Amino acid sequence: MAIAIFDKAISEREFQRDVVAYLQTLIRFESVTPNQAGAIDWLTRELSDLGLQCEHFNVNGVSNLIASISFGTGPCVAFSGHIDVVPAATGQWLSPPFAGNIVCDSVYGRGAADMKGGVAAMLSATNNLINNSENKQGTLYWLITSDEEGEAEFGSQVIVNKLAEQGVVLDGCIVGEPTSHMCVGDTIKNGRRGALSARIKVTGKAGHVAYPDNTINAAFIAAKIVNYLSEQTWQLDEQSSKTTLQVTGINIDNVIDNLVPAYCEVTFNVRYSHAYSSEAIKALLTQSLSEFAHYFTIEWERPCEPYYTADTNDWSLLSHVEQAIYKQTGSYPLLSTSGGTSDGRFFANNHTQVIECGVRNNTIHQVNEHVPISDLVKIEEIYSSLLEQVFLNS
Repeated sequence: MAIAIFDKAISEREFQRDVVAYLQTLIRFESVTPNQAGAIDWLTRELSDLGLQCEHFNVNGVSNLIASISFGTGPCVAFSGHIDVVPAATGQWLSPPFAGNIVCDSVYGRGAADMKGGVAAMLSATNNLINNSENKQGTLYWLITSDEEGEAEFGSQVIVNKLAEQGVVLDGCIVGEPTSHMCVGDTIKNGRRGALSARIKVTGKAGHVAYPDNTINAAFIAAKIVNYLSEQTWQLDEQSSKTTLQVTGINIDNVIDNLVPAYCEVTFNVRYSHAYSSEAIKALLTQSLSEFAHYFTIEWERPCEPYYTADTNDWSLLSHVEQAIYKQTGSYPLLSTSGGTSDGRFFANNHTQVIECGVRNNTIHQVNEHVPISDLVKIEEIYSSLLEQVFLNS
């Protein structure tokens, strides 16, 4: 039985909103990546009942859903989301992590914020659009995967490929990731920085520490490389999208205190502006370290390309999101490209505009992940306003 501790600040009407029940249901599916655990099956039934055409398919153990409904000529806009979650870390949960209980006016559980809350809110908003609005135009897609928190090899990328095979061209894509900071709607992502990791293996010459002239200390070379990396300048950066590089490891497999090390490994990660591509980052850093080239090899890992959506003079998803947030909060959101990568990168291209907008991210991946019911209701209202603007007023 759900635990419910009421607060006078939350009305009983808000507790009874469909979006609350939707989120509780989604949390109760123990959908740790890549298992959908019934969550996509449930979503398929809910969306089918609303009149959407659903295609649920599996690739290498990953479940994906493409659902759509056409209202006629108009913009083609998608909602992208994931129902998979990271494992529920052990700790002092106020409620079991897959129970979806209500505690102190918040829905608790793994995935409540990242991002089953967004999925629940968009489901409620889609219901409102279809059942409460007339004279709709355009096409709405739902694109859901169970492989966002993992390697993301068989999820959204596969969905993008399948849409391309079907000749579907999206004008816009709303990603329901948790983007808000202090209050719902205060921050949205109109892009994400790229990510690239690397492993540098430095090779020197071992020898006795008392005779350094006969050695090449791999640790000394590695230290110089780290220094060069730390002083790298990023001249193409913009104020809204800054590149950062962090060294994540310096490792020497040497347990002897009188031996100059012949090998040292340096690992680092770059989060880079949309002004660069992964190939440009590789070329820039390789050139910066060229004087040490005969001492090391470098392996590049896990490239994730950046994306950026600016306002346009024509149809603008960014403008629609900003107006929807202003209508519900009285304030315009901050635009940001900070944080990690997201599946938005798979959908963004020269034509498809991508904006991420969701609940607060202050408890994601933590013990006692939760979403206040007031926040859940607010993001549902923002989504409802957004869908009305896109499909009634575009």
